[in-house]
Amino acid sequence: MRTQVCIIGGGPSGLLLSQLLHKRGIDSVILERQTRDYVLGRIRAGVLEQGLLRLMDEAGVGGRMRREGFEHAGTLIAYGEEMFRIDFVEHTGTPVMVYGQTEVTRDLYEAREAAGGIIEFEVEGVTIHDADRDAPYVTWRQGGAEKRIDCDFVAGCDGFHGVSRRSIPEDARREYEKVYPFGWLGILSETPPVNHELIYANSPRGFALCSMRNENLSRYYVQCSAHDKVENWSDDEFWAELKRRIPGHVAEGVVTGPSIEKSIAPLRSFVTEPMRWGRLFLCGDAAHIVPPTGAKGLNTAASDVHYLFSGLTQFYELNDAEGLDLYSERALARIWKAERFSWWFSQLMHRFEDQTEFDRKMQIAEMELLRSSEAAQKAMAENYVGLPY
Repeated sequence: MRTQVCIIGGGPSGLLLSQLLHKRGIDSVILERQTRDYVLGRIRAGVLEQGLLRLMDEAGVGGRMRREGFEHAGTLIAYGEEMFRIDFVEHTGTPVMVYGQTEVTRDLYEAREAAGGIIEFEVEGVTIHDADRDAPYVTWRQGGAEKRIDCDFVAGCDGFHGVSRRSIPEDARREYEKVYPFGWLGILSETPPVNHELIYANSPRGFALCSMRNENLSRYYVQCSAHDKVENWSDDEFWAELKRRIPGHVAEGVVTGPSIEKSIAPLRSFVTEPMRWGRLFLCGDAAHIVPPTGAKGLNTAASDVHYLFSGLTQFYELNDAEGLDLYSERALARIWKAERFSWWFSQLMHRFEDQTEFDRKMQIAEMELLRSSEAAQKAMAENYVGLPY
């Protein structure tokens, strides 16, 4: 088998890259370790920046997102019984879109299947060969058979635990990491959201987030120990703790119900440099992780796809490798800014085990500055809706 671009990973970034390339007549094949149903069963954040919305439109898959997604013109920040709003449209002229990552992935799968795109599921033992040479190829096992695909380029969209990053020699890459001493316990419930916009809450008991998927599907989170277990939390215990961490007048409006999904997400900041080695390019979680505070994970993957797609079209259409040569530099310049924002917002909203009274006072002072300063609100809004590509 041969293709122009072999994409490892059938999540949203790999699918989006494949669909964008298809629209420009560039062939690709996707290799995915799991089944289609497994990928679609993963629950992830659903706050989309304008850059990702434009990419979805360019890929020809933005129709349902535009019809069914919810535009959010701002967000609410709470601390204790205080709460204020950051108006994205006022400060930037731009809203964000709430549309579940599962739905993004579903739209992309349907588009690739309708176009006859090749997606190989349940692949094992994926190995990237000769990425530092002019003729890379990838081998894998599937259904007991050994398979191989030759290609011009390999796009590693296979996440933090995938093979792509580990295929770059250790002496050719450098990794930066901060592991946070807590996680997010999240539940999904078939209940109306408590507010039509997201509420981020800082409380002496820890962080909480009131989020949503649609008008009848809510997503709520509370900060918990990094060593906590889902089975330690009943639904009733979760709802009680959530209400303790948000302003009383908001808690009164929370509609509770049985959870249909419950999980704990660890928090980590991580970046590997460079994001290119020869003809292997890393995208999304394969190259970087952000804490979920501020919903930058899928959006940073989308910016990587933008830079790689631009470089590949420049190469194939103009026989110009400049975009590919600058891919890592351009992608990382934006990634580090997104990492900074996620780190800052996480530091602001969470309770840390070693936090002193002075540290707590500094958090409150930062909240008050954000509440009263137009400049601070504008800076936050610009980062939340997404910095330009």
